[in-house]
Amino acid sequence: MKGKYKRLVVNRIVVTVALILLQILWIVFMLEELAKYSSWITTAFTVLSIAIVLYIIGKDDNSAYKIGWIVLIMVLPLFGGLLYLFSGDKKPSRGMRRKLNEQHELFKESLLQEAEIQDRLGKVHGRAAGTFDYVRRVGDFPVYGNTDVTYYPSGEEMFVDMLDELRAAKHFIFVEYFIVSEGEMWEEVLKILKQKADEGLDVRMIYDDMGCVTLLPGGYFKWLEKCGIKCMAFNPVIPFFSLVMNNRDHRKILDIDGHTAFTGGINLADEYINKKVRFGYWKDTGVRLKGEGVWNFTEMFLEMWNAFRKEDTDISCFKPHVYHPEPFEGEGFVQPYTDSPLDNETIAENVYLDILNQAKKYVYIFTPYLIVDDVMRNALCMAAKRGVDVRIVTPGTPDKPTIFRLTRSNYPPLLRAGIRIYEYTPGFIHAKSYISDDEFGVVGSVNMDFRSLYLHFECATLLYRTSGLKELKKDSLDTIEVSREITLKDCKQGIIGGLFDSVLRVFAPLC
Repeated sequence: MKGKYKRLVVNRIVVTVALILLQILWIVFMLEELAKYSSWITTAFTVLSIAIVLYIIGKDDNSAYKIGWIVLIMVLPLFGGLLYLFSGDKKPSRGMRRKLNEQHELFKESLLQEAEIQDRLGKVHGRAAGTFDYVRRVGDFPVYGNTDVTYYPSGEEMFVDMLDELRAAKHFIFVEYFIVSEGEMWEEVLKILKQKADEGLDVRMIYDDMGCVTLLPGGYFKWLEKCGIKCMAFNPVIPFFSLVMNNRDHRKILDIDGHTAFTGGINLADEYINKKVRFGYWKDTGVRLKGEGVWNFTEMFLEMWNAFRKEDTDISCFKPHVYHPEPFEGEGFVQPYTDSPLDNETIAENVYLDILNQAKKYVYIFTPYLIVDDVMRNALCMAAKRGVDVRIVTPGTPDKPTIFRLTRSNYPPLLRAGIRIYEYTPGFIHAKSYISDDEFGVVGSVNMDFRSLYLHFECATLLYRTSGLKELKKDSLDTIEVSREITLKDCKQGIIGGLFDSVLRVFAPLC
């Protein structure tokens, strides 16, 4: 079976490459035919590019994104404008946007905030209550108490509990991941999913088609359906017929019976549990929620599912207490939320910014990519300049050399502001987490780069005074201990290197 899948993957890539080459040949032929009208075409394209530059300047958009496109259009005045028309819009295609917005309107009534929880949070910490209220108002996801949080400092530790919870499932299992790859991790999960489907459980799965394009064969979801697992490949890769491929489902969600959920940076592939060595030791993090807060994850999964596969009219049957009538217990407050490119509200970035703005003592950050805009850079620097101990851990061994160089090019202004930056010596850090002042924490799928903050569907959990924060802080300090601290001397690139880094930063928002 594996050999057959590998051949299908290869065939899929070959077909895609062949179609791209065919398209390039067609473009070359058309350009030769149009050369006789070059002066008229040049004038038309130049006027178009000027009009688009003026349109970009007037947009309420991220300044770094606008600058990148304006520079590109200046460099390619003939085709830069056309390129923007085809791929410059960060929002999903009209059809995807309509389906997801309609589904959100249908289901959002199930996301009602309990006034008692909100009042209790306000009495504990009014400023924190404001942060949670912002996420609720712009994203519709409530804040909860009565939810136990377990923090995992590695993928392999979380995987053990994931398998135990999957085996204990009695009613339904929802799986949503950006990457799924054949190997020991996925085979173990798949075996349980098949078994549970055979037992009559409602087992559903969403995987991102682009994230799995070289890892799973085309039409893999059809094979899973034959195994009894309802499955959907999100935003299928269709060369030339689907122009908007930028918006990916980067979320990581495992939801079991509506009362237990796992999330974080961990995908379903062997490197995430270090069964496969890539770039040294693979450091990742995650959390398990047990309790009322799981409802947000259940709702965001069902919203995505029903936008494309109409199946549920009443989702109240999936609520946490339906299959767990006993009261839940847990310290503090939790707020799982999703960030989406459907609107102009960058919820994930704004949560990060708010934590930095509120911090009094420290903020420790794990991120595999540090590709930030001016707003985030200023917030990081301002926190450090007012005496907050800001520390950032990035990979010591990169997964993408160019992106690693781009990450490093952002170090100097942060270092000069007093931020301490570390590179994880044992290998690659894929974790995405914040911890501040022993009170605030965020663990989720959101990288500190333009794709996560502006283009992808993401998820995370905002934590306040919950169980698990103590372990997150300890893991942060332990990780810093085995990492190499970076100084300004490490960032010297020379004139040519500095110019190259500047070019990378200009075009980073477009990548």
